[in-house]
Amino acid sequence: MNFFAPFCIPFLVGAVAMFIALGWKWGLWLYRLPSADKKRIVRGIPTRATLDAAGEAVCESLLHRRIFRVNPLLGYMHLSLAFGWFLLIAAGWAETVAYVGFRWVPLQGHVFFRYFATGLPHKPIFAFIMDLLLLFVLSGVALAWGKRLFSKRMGMRRTTKHMLGDRIALSALWFIFPARLLAESTTCALYEGGGFLTGTIGAWMSAHLPTMALLTIESAAWWFYSSCLGIFFVALPFSRYMHIFTEVPLIFLRRYRLRSGEKERSYDRFQVDACSRCGICIDPCQLQSVLGVDNVQSVYFLRDRRYGMLRTEVADNCLICGRCAQRCPVRIDLNTLRINSRDRLHNLPAERRYDYLKGIDRSSGTGKVGYFAGCMTLLTPRTLAAMERIFHAAGEEVWWADRDGSVCCGRPLKLAGETDAARKMRKYNTELFRKHGITTLVTSCPICLKVFREDYALDGIEVLHHSQYLFRLIRSGRLVIERGSGQFTYHDPCELGRGSEIYDEPRAVIEAVGSLLEPVDTRENALCCGSSVGNTAITDGQQLQIARSVTAELEATGAGTIVTACPLCKKALGRGAVHAEVRDLSEIVADAVSN
Repeated sequence: MNFFAPFCIPFLVGAVAMFIALGWKWGLWLYRLPSADKKRIVRGIPTRATLDAAGEAVCESLLHRRIFRVNPLLGYMHLSLAFGWFLLIAAGWAETVAYVGFRWVPLQGHVFFRYFATGLPHKPIFAFIMDLLLLFVLSGVALAWGKRLFSKRMGMRRTTKHMLGDRIALSALWFIFPARLLAESTTCALYEGGGFLTGTIGAWMSAHLPTMALLTIESAAWWFYSSCLGIFFVALPFSRYMHIFTEVPLIFLRRYRLRSGEKERSYDRFQVDACSRCGICIDPCQLQSVLGVDNVQSVYFLRDRRYGMLRTEVADNCLICGRCAQRCPVRIDLNTLRINSRDRLHNLPAERRYDYLKGIDRSSGTGKVGYFAGCMTLLTPRTLAAMERIFHAAGEEVWWADRDGSVCCGRPLKLAGETDAARKMRKYNTELFRKHGITTLVTSCPICLKVFREDYALDGIEVLHHSQYLFRLIRSGRLVIERGSGQFTYHDPCELGRGSEIYDEPRAVIEAVGSLLEPVDTRENALCCGSSVGNTAITDGQQLQIARSVTAELEATGAGTIVTACPLCKKALGRGAVHAEVRDLSEIVADAVSN
């Protein structure tokens, strides 16, 4: 049986070109991985991590479970296209085996089997299954068309702007399955067979069109189908659809504990190219919803970085609040990629810039509990005073790391891309903590908390945010609180909530003081105050505009006091509040301490 026809050529050329491009990209990225990452891969392959990765790949790359959670309609669209196409391929191979047995069949023989099987006995069960799967995929294509034309009706206020390669691949993808439907239906019109879909359409065509017209249409339809496949395959490695073949290895590499870091590395390419530019990250962005800035969101940042056209105005214009990362269905580490992009764009030599760190120890007090206020807490003295009252009421002997001035934790420098300078600061602070022998380090700044936990080597030192420390004091009875009738609403700071997953302790502390009223956007969906040190591009007026939009939602709860647990958020929300007072968590606790 001959499994070749001239119309197969576009498909074959496209498939060969795609696999060469994919092999080159994957091979280069894997080759450039540092030896430590390669060892992690080798050690991880024979472990349970491989099975877990395979399960995640099925759930996310085929079934699109995370997209379903965000938007069920979009989830179905992606499911029907990805899983439906996969099932069409699998069922198509099974159909080929059912007809010709376990003999070798070239690739095009499986893809265009309906054309080559016209002289074989009809098998209705396979015709039904293949038509049902084709209809399943076509429903996804219809939704994809609808997404571009009526995005708001599908739950997306905005969709992404595409590059030329994306448009070519998208156009080809839109027509692949309609072309397949037409080709198979025309063949059914000439030679009968087919299922409830192709067979019915074929019967109608046979009744209304002459044989010569059907022969012409059949030839054109199979050529068109093959050409659409070929064009899509050629464009795929250079378009957003590269995610189809990149998300799967990314899942495995992530399970093998590969991570992006402060410096750009080869693993980043798997993350960048795994972005499908679905646009789910756009709507949560407050730069878009409040300020109308529509060219710096993560989808555009990743696009620009992938094609080597990333500009500082795009890399720097991000709150690094994590709202987009929390929604990302691929779980791309967007914040880290932003930071290491800034490192390449901004990082400056720091050989002599921080010599003044030597001998700058201005700490005071003694005790196993150390308190690191952080830069912004020092600029909000009421928080510092409240913590001092709380320590005294609890009978805690405290070593004050920076009450009389010291150096920063280093995270603002890291967020700005000056990772070498940040590393010097971390080294200085680590030596300072070790010298004074503390076993617990408390900070009021979520930014400091995150960097102490993630970037410092503080083995043997427990790092707590002051919300966790306050909760511990109240629960143990060391701090006695008088509960009042006040009504509070709580704003989750980005670095404390999404950044460190601390949601419950601040709420428990507030409920020990009074009543808690939750805003609309809370916990992992909480809004950013707008004054993030991660954004060096927006103006003071734009920061205020964001703060006012956030406080308006918080004030809508009817609470008389807005409570936050971040000194930066307190300053930002204090500027934006109109009807409510803004206070730090420590302040309301200090006022409620039983005398």
